[in-house]
Amino acid sequence: MDRIAKIKELLDEKKALDIIDYDLKNSDYFVDYVIVATTMADKHADALLDHLKKNLKPLGESFLGIDKSDDWTVIDLGDILIHLMSEEYRAKYQMDSFLKEIKEKLRR
Repeated sequence: MDRIAKIKELLDEKKALDIIDYDLKNSDYFVDYVIVATTMADKHADALLDHLKKNLKPLGESFLGIDKSDDWTVIDLGDILIHLMSEEYRAKYQMDSFLKEIKEKLRR
């Protein structure tokens, strides 16, 4: 199973919502992949983060950075960024629109 599929599976196991991955390998964005998922609450984001750490570290993943607030957690795995966002923040910051725009530029 590839890394993106494994991360998405782990997020799904803990009931993250609307999990979408963006392949940005051939863009000038600073990572190859971004995964965005909606959380149900701050404690849900914490549980998702703990679940990812517990299951990905034994597979050799390095958590290079974690930036956390009540509504938004960003996990840096080097070439993959994972955004765990509250529904409100995901709508407010339009992360999916931003990433889709980068992807669209690749097709031009």
